[in-house]
Amino acid sequence: MELRHLRHFVALAEERSFTRAAARELIVQSGLSSSVRGLEKEVGALLFVRGTRPVRLTTEGEALLPAARRTLDAADTALQAVRGVHGGLTGRLRIGAYQASRHLVPLAAWLSCFVREHPGLDIEVRQFPATEMISMVADGELDCALAAAPDRAKTAALLDVVELVTEPFVLACPSDHPLAAHDEVPLPLLDGERFVETHSRWTGRLLTDAYFAEAGLTRRIVCEVSEWAMVSDLVAAGLGVAFVPASLSRDLLPLPDLPLRFLPLTGNTTSVRLERRVDLLLPRGQGLNTATRMFAEHVQREVRSARRQAG
Repeated sequence: MELRHLRHFVALAEERSFTRAAARELIVQSGLSSSVRGLEKEVGALLFVRGTRPVRLTTEGEALLPAARRTLDAADTALQAVRGVHGGLTGRLRIGAYQASRHLVPLAAWLSCFVREHPGLDIEVRQFPATEMISMVADGELDCALAAAPDRAKTAALLDVVELVTEPFVLACPSDHPLAAHDEVPLPLLDGERFVETHSRWTGRLLTDAYFAEAGLTRRIVCEVSEWAMVSDLVAAGLGVAFVPASLSRDLLPLPDLPLRFLPLTGNTTSVRLERRVDLLLPRGQGLNTATRMFAEHVQREVRSARRQAG
């Protein structure tokens, strides 16, 4: 069984399109089709259901996919180990990240430094909701991810979870809202309030939903959006209030004409931590290849250095 056949099979399974998979593997579409047929002949089973869009796996294909990923990861680890003896990593490091993490961690700077140290390594950064990235790291689609695990205990049963940075949520409200007269807001006062929220798959939204459910409080969600800047704009326009990360409030405070107040939250008696967090999510045990291990060590060194500088 040739590694290139497995690589083409995994690409097609992940891209779910012959055109995209061929482009990803830098081969013509007919070459990809021929490679997949060769693998099917070797294993004695059809691996894809033909004629469907998007392309989907057969039962046999679903059984092969995790084993194929493990085989490719093992081959890549072996190659990196040998080449590392003579000067550096090669191959591809697949990192998941959610867009809002840039407010908390300098991923671009980390990657720039890491690539300078390992110029033979290619980096692929993909953005998904945290819940999807957890599954993708566990299934071998990503080598690691920077994300906030909404259910930390459940995630830790699948992956190694390294906490990097945390920050509290604060309440954003219009300057003329009754709550704006407070220096801090006891959470029970939010019962029945109108809220501007992020979409339901975002970790922050999952935490907020969990808090209100456990506290026995209600809120009316008047609008859902997919970026923090829009949340603050809608709150300023008077649509409602919102939980936002403290770093967002710091970014916006210098704007003199913004009719917003950002207030600390108090009185949380639930088990839900109302905070935004960036965790480094890593495969367990043998799933950790050399490049991923070295990137994880690099990130943790950078975090420790930043903490020392912050005093």
